[in-house]
Amino acid sequence: MEYQIDELDRGIIRMLSKDGRLAFSEIASELKVTEKTIRLRYKNLVQHNIIEVVGVVNPIALGLKAGAIIQIKTKQGTIKKVREALSTIKEVRYITMTSGHYQLLIQINVRSQEDIKDCMLKLDGIEGITEINTIIQLENYKNTFEYL
Repeated sequence: MEYQIDELDRGIIRMLSKDGRLAFSEIASELKVTEKTIRLRYKNLVQHNIIEVVGVVNPIALGLKAGAIIQIKTKQGTIKKVREALSTIKEVRYITMTSGHYQLLIQINVRSQEDIKDCMLKLDGIEGITEINTIIQLENYKNTFEYL
């Protein structure tokens, strides 16, 4: 049976999306329920893989000031193999399958433009990649984890 979230669950998710370190007592007070209720709802949300509370790293604070979105076209029958190879590259932080001309899209965060070039050379060595389109990110204006 699929877990159905309700408005209370949505409230918990919204609050934790803004600050994952909020105390259950603070959430309970804001949502006008008991702390025990929040604790039980939180446990259900985690157990049903609806939320996962993790620390989110600011890449710029770590010196990763350059980024790119890279579209990748693959040879027919090699998407899985290429995806697995991409997942071993530490600079790659995001991989998704897409529709259209390019089958895969990745995002990288690195220290410099030179590192983007080095990453491109790594991609060039992956068998099954037939075309790459690199979009250099100049500035980020929004990066959120708020889905509700």
